[in-house]
Amino acid sequence: MSTTLQPALTTLNIATRQSPLALWQAEHIRDRLLALYPELTINLLKIVTKGDKILDTPLAKIGGKGLFVKELEQAIYDKQADIAVHSLKDVPMQLPKGLMLGVYCKRASPTDAFVSNTYNSIDELPRGAIVGTSSLRRQCQIKAHRPDLQIKTLRGNVGTRLGKLDAGEYDAIILATSGLQRIELDARIRGELDIDICLPAVGQGALAIECREDDTEILALLAPLNNDQARIRLIAERALNRHLEGGCQVPIAAYAVLHAADAIDYENDDSGTTLWLRGRVGQTDGSELLKAEKRMALTGTQAEQEAQANQLGIEVATLLLADGAGAILAAIYHPE
Repeated sequence: MSTTLQPALTTLNIATRQSPLALWQAEHIRDRLLALYPELTINLLKIVTKGDKILDTPLAKIGGKGLFVKELEQAIYDKQADIAVHSLKDVPMQLPKGLMLGVYCKRASPTDAFVSNTYNSIDELPRGAIVGTSSLRRQCQIKAHRPDLQIKTLRGNVGTRLGKLDAGEYDAIILATSGLQRIELDARIRGELDIDICLPAVGQGALAIECREDDTEILALLAPLNNDQARIRLIAERALNRHLEGGCQVPIAAYAVLHAADAIDYENDDSGTTLWLRGRVGQTDGSELLKAEKRMALTGTQAEQEAQANQLGIEVATLLLADGAGAILAAIYHPE
């Protein structure tokens, strides 16, 4: 059954990057909206971002993953686009004035995928094996688990990264499980890293839709795509990162789940009313990995629970700061 649109809204423009994964994400949201509003015309505005152009330098040295969203945000400001679809883990913790995340979609797998043509798991890798990743978060946790491994920077879209693995430049590479699944490359996944070894990135596996704060018509249009449980979890994770003054390309991990108070079955469990948030901050060489966690029983309305989730993120971040996270992050932001 279609939803009745306001007469003034007949066309929607979606800003997107041009990588296969970004296009899948934009097309996925387009198709979901068309199922709700078949009379709507939806156009994709395909943009090449600075992050897509600079492929020979680690992201942490050129501004982080925010480089993948700035041009999309400018298109929204200029009203060339109404919305932008993002992988949430790429979205900076502080949004530009006047923009907001209008939708948090239901989360897909948050894990990291182990991809190799020779080995079945990270523990099977021989000493000194070369592992490719562009993420300082993955690097610090993998080095903490296997300090003997070599970590080598890996940039480019998914196809480019897999091509470098196939060319023998790496013994294994680590990619987001959800990204491979979305573009039907599940067969390349040898296994998913246990979250006890590699806690996910803030927002990993979730799509978010950015729009103008004052565009009430667009916000009403997007409302059916919101997932209340995912929104609560993701608000907690982003609050932790924000309180640590972390960006998208720092050795910070955070993962929140909802579970019943008497049954902690945390994998993909959105059925409970207790929010459990875990966070980590580590040295990039794996020599130190700080861990903190806390649970909070949620009460009240959706808005009240979102406020509680935000507070939980701040509290777990405060625990990490008390253990020395600030010094670790300061050394990364301001190396001598």
